[in-house]
Amino acid sequence: MPANTLPPTALPAIWRQPIQHLRARWRRWWLHRLPAADSVVLTQRLVYVLPSRPGLMLAATLLVLLATAINYQLNLGYLLTFMLAGCAAVSLHLCHGTLRGLQLNLLPPAPQFAGSAAALQLRLHNPRRGGRYGIGLSVWGEDQWVWTNVPSQGSANVQLAFAPPRRGLQPLPLLTAETRFPLGTFRVWSLWRPAAELLVYPAPEAAAPPLPSGEPRDGAATQSPRQQGDEHDGLRAYRRGDPLKRVVWKKMAKTGELVSRDEARSQAMVLWLDLRLTGLTDAERQLSRLCAWVLQAERLGLDYGLRLGAVTLGPDQGEAHKQRCLEALARY
Repeated sequence: MPANTLPPTALPAIWRQPIQHLRARWRRWWLHRLPAADSVVLTQRLVYVLPSRPGLMLAATLLVLLATAINYQLNLGYLLTFMLAGCAAVSLHLCHGTLRGLQLNLLPPAPQFAGSAAALQLRLHNPRRGGRYGIGLSVWGEDQWVWTNVPSQGSANVQLAFAPPRRGLQPLPLLTAETRFPLGTFRVWSLWRPAAELLVYPAPEAAAPPLPSGEPRDGAATQSPRQQGDEHDGLRAYRRGDPLKRVVWKKMAKTGELVSRDEARSQAMVLWLDLRLTGLTDAERQLSRLCAWVLQAERLGLDYGLRLGAVTLGPDQGEAHKQRCLEALARY
């Protein structure tokens, strides 16, 4: 074989890259022409129609019936052919009208942890009189469809799931709506590009080590760090006569152990969560461990602060403080 001649099996590989390049350029052009919005009305300009495989088979059957009727001069053959063709034309009108005018609304997505499926809450509203049936929604490129019917002048809620690719502030994927109602001979679909973004927290480490030792507050006397397996600074075993407000009920509900806050120690020591305290070198693993520590400190009802590069969040506790810490980890 000459040196400049390629085997036949290499030709598909040569053409594969240009085809993929053209497909990527077409996808970018298509996305650019779609307006980004969290609410969209499927107008005539946004709804597309193509015959489905059963529709193509029906068209071939009609051609055979028409040729047979012409050849043998069969009046009943003409009647059957044009009756079926009329039914197909009516189904095209009904199928296109099922999506045309439908209103799609996206509810604000809640933050998720990396590695878990994110749920998108969609609301479909039908302003016209007459129901819409057999409407499917999916993430574009995936084969997991959710089908629903929208009543006359009513709404329907649909939940779609997708896996965020990585941590951080992520754009939502392209969504598609489709219907083949009533006969399945035509496929009518539309694409929707949401404008909202999803905040993805780091995945918490599965078996994270215990929380680090507390640090002395400014002006407080330095205390020796706690040893492995001891309670975190600021907590001690419950003693008879301790006020009920000092009992850590969250820890009791989780472990069954009754502990109280030691006001003297908690005022002198503060828990700081820092990248340097993780003992890791990989950035994503450091964030994963800090995420697990934030959740653990919140479950124990501790005051904790977060040092993350130039970002410092002072010691506090509560749902709002936990959300601020997780958001800082996600955006780091």
